Amino acid sequence: MSLDSMGPNKAGRSGVPGGRMTHSLSTPSGVDGTPPTITHNRGGKKLAIRVQMLDDSVTMFQVQAKALGKVLFEQVCRQLNLLEADYFGLEYQEAGSHTKYWLDLEKSLNRQVGLSLIDPVLRFCVKFYTPDPAQLEEEYTRFLFCLQVKRDLATGILQCNDNTAALMASYIVQASCGDYVVEDYPDHTYLSSYRFVPHQDGSMQRKIMENHKKHFGQSPAEADLNLLETARRCELYGMKMHQAKDIEGVPLNLAVAHMGIAVFQGITRINTFSWAKIRKISFKRKRFLVKLHPEGYGYYKDTVEFFFEGRNECKNFWKKCVENHGFFRCSMVQNLPRRKTRVLSRGSSFRYSGKTQKQVIEFVRDNYVKRQTFQRSQSFRQGTLNSGNRSQSHTSCNVNSSISAHPLLPIETAEWDFRNQSSALTTPSQMRKGVDSLGRRPDSPIDHMRSQVTAAQVETYQMKTFAEESPQVQDHLDSSRSVSPGGTWTSPHHHYNNNIHAADRARAHQDAHSSDTYHGINGNVSLDRRGEVPHFSNRYDLSLGSDKSSSMSHSERDTGSYDINQAEARVKIEEENANYVNANNNNSRHTNGGSTSNSATLESQDGSETRRKRWPTDRAYFLAKELLMTERTYKRDLDVLNTWFREELAPDDVESLQPLFQLLEVLIQHHGVFLRDLEHRLVLWEGHGTHETHRIGDVMLKNMVVLPLYEEYLEAHRDILHHLVDAFDGDERFQQLYREFEQQKVCYVPIGYLLLKPFHRLLHYQLILDRLLDHYGEDHFDRTDCHGALMMLGRTTDTINSLLPESENYVLLCELQRDLVGFDQLVQPGRRLIRQGCLLKHSKRGLQQRMFFLFSDVLLYASKSPVNQTFKVLGHVPVRSLLTDNAEHNAFVIYGGQRAITVSAGTTAEKTLWLAELAKATADSKTRQPVQLVMGSLKNCSSSEEGLETCGLNAGAVVPGKTPPSRSNTSLHVCWHRGATVGLQDHLVAANNQLSGFLLRKFKNSSGWQKLWVVFTSFCLYFYKSYQDDSALASLPLLGYSVGPPGVQDALQKDFVFKLSFKNHVYFFRAESEHTYNRWLEVLRSTTQTQDFKNLSNN
Repeated sequence: MSLDSMGPNKAGRSGVPGGRMTHSLSTPSGVDGTPPTITHNRGGKKLAIRVQMLDDSVTMFQVQAKALGKVLFEQVCRQLNLLEADYFGLEYQEAGSHTKYWLDLEKSLNRQVGLSLIDPVLRFCVKFYTPDPAQLEEEYTRFLFCLQVKRDLATGILQCNDNTAALMASYIVQASCGDYVVEDYPDHTYLSSYRFVPHQDGSMQRKIMENHKKHFGQSPAEADLNLLETARRCELYGMKMHQAKDIEGVPLNLAVAHMGIAVFQGITRINTFSWAKIRKISFKRKRFLVKLHPEGYGYYKDTVEFFFEGRNECKNFWKKCVENHGFFRCSMVQNLPRRKTRVLSRGSSFRYSGKTQKQVIEFVRDNYVKRQTFQRSQSFRQGTLNSGNRSQSHTSCNVNSSISAHPLLPIETAEWDFRNQSSALTTPSQMRKGVDSLGRRPDSPIDHMRSQVTAAQVETYQMKTFAEESPQVQDHLDSSRSVSPGGTWTSPHHHYNNNIHAADRARAHQDAHSSDTYHGINGNVSLDRRGEVPHFSNRYDLSLGSDKSSSMSHSERDTGSYDINQAEARVKIEEENANYVNANNNNSRHTNGGSTSNSATLESQDGSETRRKRWPTDRAYFLAKELLMTERTYKRDLDVLNTWFREELAPDDVESLQPLFQLLEVLIQHHGVFLRDLEHRLVLWEGHGTHETHRIGDVMLKNMVVLPLYEEYLEAHRDILHHLVDAFDGDERFQQLYREFEQQKVCYVPIGYLLLKPFHRLLHYQLILDRLLDHYGEDHFDRTDCHGALMMLGRTTDTINSLLPESENYVLLCELQRDLVGFDQLVQPGRRLIRQGCLLKHSKRGLQQRMFFLFSDVLLYASKSPVNQTFKVLGHVPVRSLLTDNAEHNAFVIYGGQRAITVSAGTTAEKTLWLAELAKATADSKTRQPVQLVMGSLKNCSSSEEGLETCGLNAGAVVPGKTPPSRSNTSLHVCWHRGATVGLQDHLVAANNQLSGFLLRKFKNSSGWQKLWVVFTSFCLYFYKSYQDDSALASLPLLGYSVGPPGVQDALQKDFVFKLSFKNHVYFFRAESEHTYNRWLEVLRSTTQTQDFKNLSNN
């Protein structure tokens, strides 16, 4: 994009420029940019309307005064050759006020509220700010979004901290002028003539310049997407403030966005009413009313009122809310004719009438054509530039370019100067290395040539080890050799190749049906789908059909209402006369009864039926879909560490953790490309792709190039964990920051668990490949690729399986140390957690609830403090001197020293489990050489009848002011509340049983099903509205729950339903297919108590 469009700080630039009006440089080539000839209005029938484009150029349009607003809007879109037009709108400002309106496309121009018919001026703007820029299919659309973000940043609408603002401005510079070159830009003054932010000064320009240096090699399209990716993380992204007051007269600002209605005091958000909370929105003159669901969302009112300055301002905001809800939340909207004005109006009949976001995505996919290129201006590129050490900034960009975002973070990094120097001295021939066989793995992760995985490497490669030779173009992988010096904890820098899709164009001419050809990820179909692909199951449509706007409730003239529930009305799926087809294409009967077919009939509210096309039923398809769903969750987990956590840290902390963040950055870049490839393949599989696209092994095989990075992470992760523990114990400031971050909703599991996610991910890859090979026959065309990927993965997963128990144990000990008071040095070399659980201890006062922790060398028991939610250790028994004895019912006795502790378990099975674990721990401790292990500051409490006052409480004073744990859904707290028990082996089993995907949820006493994105990890279900949400709506720990099919008494006449129950708590979940149903049952049963007894029987 052009920096000229921001313009120097000259008088008159803020308004509409006069004189000769040239067309925008952002217009696609081949479109005439000259203004149309202006003819004089005759009888006032035509209006000469000026439209200011996003680059501040102005174009004149002539439209009939009585023409609908969509006539003008369509002319503007045709002028721009814009395909994804529904993201945009025409905005105008009422004369004499600050109120800005969107042009009503269904109303004539001469009836638009506040629009002057004398020299009317409108602005072409982004109307709906997408929360995920990757869902914008065309590069040209992303370019226009960038122009909008640039305008918002320069005018102060998008406010953020200086580091983030400087980072976004640097992407603007990179997209406009290309790489930073010292000869061209010796200091920051090359930015002084251009306005990026309102408060721009020399310090800000230096920050922009430093960030600009870091974008070396990024193409304009990549810089655009990185700008959008950074902007969308800002709290004020897409927030247009509307002044209002609450019922007490406190000045507020309201804004509407994709997630709902946000309430601000100044620019500080104080509340958000998500669309899920809202039942209806309406206005009555100056009053704006938000009617909430009566329960379940924790707000103390059913209706919230706000007051605007006038009726027009109130209705204007109400209309914007209706449009945002319709665009982002509905699958489709019903275009109902506006009611004509009557003497007694029944309220506003306004409804959103355009395409929804889902329809826009489908429209672009269905109307795909090779698009024209568009021109980018070169503000700073003057004369001939030396390109020996930088990439050229392309002035002509293909509209359909496929890229992924890899934004930096707004931090200062001292290593950049050295990195840029080293990369500048490396020639392209030194950077490239042909890959004859990726089956050969390096002997040591330290000595290997580290593979670079970027957006440029979306091509596949030829595997001579597992596939035959073909005339395919041989791909190469960029590598740069970098060895960390001995004794220093650093990580090598990576030089990225940015020749995007160079081999895709060559591969498009290959014979797609040749059995000897190794097909590219995208086959021979040019299609790039980044957003979530709406799909249907064999029988149930988890997208729940189409959302339709409903008729409004009737009110007085200056009123209007919009029923959220009716607008989100779901179509029902016809279930009669359906035949069941299982995931293996074999006809079988489901345990719940009933039958389905692989084509679904949908019934809308008016009774009309819509036939849906057939969807894949092959088991391989569902395994590929599981891979895609879990990949989305994994990438978000990496983002939590690399983006959210890093933004919370001080610069010194970031610098000390650079090895971690450098590895995470490269992993995120690779998995961003891998995720897009998976989405693309599923689109082809579900759509019009050939039989050759019904495979996933080639995508997995290409993904194996990242294994050297995982080997390096495997070597470095223990040092990273130790470094975090040392910083946590030795720096109170870091400890407070660490705890506060873990309390944020985005950090849904402890940081230590997140650091182990890369290992869990590779184990899941192995599981998917194993099951694909079990499913495929010997002659299946995808078997060779799957076998090759599994062979490459096997060495790394073998190492993971040998090291993961120790790492899991270390993380568990660290988490327990932070929750326990009175046992200071819990984390010790050689100490292993065996089991933790809740038992009832017998005393003169009766049965007392206690948490018991069995380690390899000591047994601790503790009680939960009602004050700060921590656990105070009351006593311990050395394992070497421990004896047990059976007692009546579920009780047993633990002997330690001269006294005994009598406890009771919840069930006989749990009692048997504890006795076996205690006996085994005692026997193992006697076979090891005695080692004096540090027991902490707690005294040995061998009495079976000591009270809380006599032991352990004084030791709590060792850690004054200890803050409560981050969350009550951790396994420790759940065991306490539910009387459950869990061991280290259960945590290792849980690492192999993680799942994500859409499910329909129903409560015991409710009648409707709610579609949710569900993530299962660490013995807990997390519920999201969609996979794009940053934080969960709710969570459900499953320790103690039972899972299985519903009973006859539940009266659920549905297939693929499973039931979760604990005492009186009952939940029903509905899957889309038998394969998905079985997978959820498999992973959920791994968390129940029965899993513990399976482990016991295996031992």
